[in-house]
Amino acid sequence: MADGQQAVELLEQRFPGAVLGSGSYREQHWAEVELARLFEIASYLRDEPGLRYDYLVDVTAVHWPLDAQPMQIVYHLFSYARNDRLRLKVRTGERGPVPSVADLWASADWNERETFDMFGIEFEGHPDLRRILMPDDYTDFPLRKELPLYRG
Repeated sequence: MADGQQAVELLEQRFPGAVLGSGSYREQHWAEVELARLFEIASYLRDEPGLRYDYLVDVTAVHWPLDAQPMQIVYHLFSYARNDRLRLKVRTGERGPVPSVADLWASADWNERETFDMFGIEFEGHPDLRRILMPDDYTDFPLRKELPLYRG
């Protein structure tokens, strides 16, 4: 069975050129992958017998407003069988779209809705993409770094 580092190495072998970067911090591993291959890679991570990342813990985003692709979507995956975590990352433009992984993990439903609500990311193929925390008529995305800071 593979750990997070071995999972990244398997991704690099199985999907040549699709892993754009990887690393670890405190023995927690991550891989940034091509957006176009996200669903295929996520399916592999879930279904491959030696990996079995069977639980999507969280989906969130990071806004890097000065980058060419300013939105980074981060998926926190967990394998119950191996007690192992892996972060999967993709980059996209201001609003996406990013393929929904709700068909792979049921927990993606509300996580993607929250990421849409807080960052404005459109998840293509999501079964019910609408605001989950903010009022329906709210026009901004509170966790993006473009909102001015209050300076009393």
